[in-house]
Amino acid sequence: MKSAVALGLFDGVHSGHRKVIEYPVKLAERGFVPCVLTFSNATLTQKQGRSFKYIYTDEQKSRILKSLGIVRIFEVDFNNVKNMSGESFAAEFLANKLNAGWVTCGRDFRFGHNAACGSDELIELGHKYGFETSVADDVNIDGEKVSSNKIRTLLSDGDVTAAARLLGDNYKISGNVVHGYKIGRTLNFPTINQLFNDGQLTVKYGVYASQTNINGKWLDSVTNVGVKPTIAGNRSPLAETYIIGFSGNLYDTFTQVRLIKFLRSEMKFNSLDELKTAMSHDIASSITILKSTDSSFTP
Repeated sequence: MKSAVALGLFDGVHSGHRKVIEYPVKLAERGFVPCVLTFSNATLTQKQGRSFKYIYTDEQKSRILKSLGIVRIFEVDFNNVKNMSGESFAAEFLANKLNAGWVTCGRDFRFGHNAACGSDELIELGHKYGFETSVADDVNIDGEKVSSNKIRTLLSDGDVTAAARLLGDNYKISGNVVHGYKIGRTLNFPTINQLFNDGQLTVKYGVYASQTNINGKWLDSVTNVGVKPTIAGNRSPLAETYIIGFSGNLYDTFTQVRLIKFLRSEMKFNSLDELKTAMSHDIASSITILKSTDSSFTP
């Protein structure tokens, strides 16, 4: 069976990426298998000659792609293809491994050694290797082209509200709940902890009004992202979320937390009592915001 293949890194699966993915999914009605050929985030440390941090992990990316109707995800180690010619890439991966009958990409998609090839070359190679090619138009929101670089900037600034408009969904922290330092429990605010992967973008350190998915239902919560400067020692950044009104054990379970609005920057407090007072204020602020906002993103 022929496949319809969307090409791209898709590290944020944002509105522009979804435009590329849209056509292969529609082609399922004509008997094509909707596929994505992408690159493993950890193997791509630079993009367009600049270092970058990816927005979502490979696991997050796969979950979103499948939710959009992609059936098969072919994840490639970038180091294994970076020196291939564009033609070798088209022949080996698109024609042979994926049996492509249709291929889609964005206007700025590049492939082949030193990114020598683009959409024009892909169309020509399609004629040679038996697949049709579609080039998705750019997506513009608020008069600006949607791009991963813009979304990274917004997330680094803590502007998760603006980032959601470009992503086409709320920014989410997803992953298994891990054991933390249990400081929240001693303050009567038990929290769940989630780590960021090496090489992954970390949103601006601070406190966010958030919601956490428990058994398919989004519960109001408040999330701190950072390194806990009040507690002595050095540590990796993590997301620490207090789920308002929830009691239960979530250790080692896959959990999603969507960030709705930035409340304040991370702070170092002089005592745990000061921290507890601040947490009480953060929870009250989060409740007020979530009550007055349609927190679920509506495309």
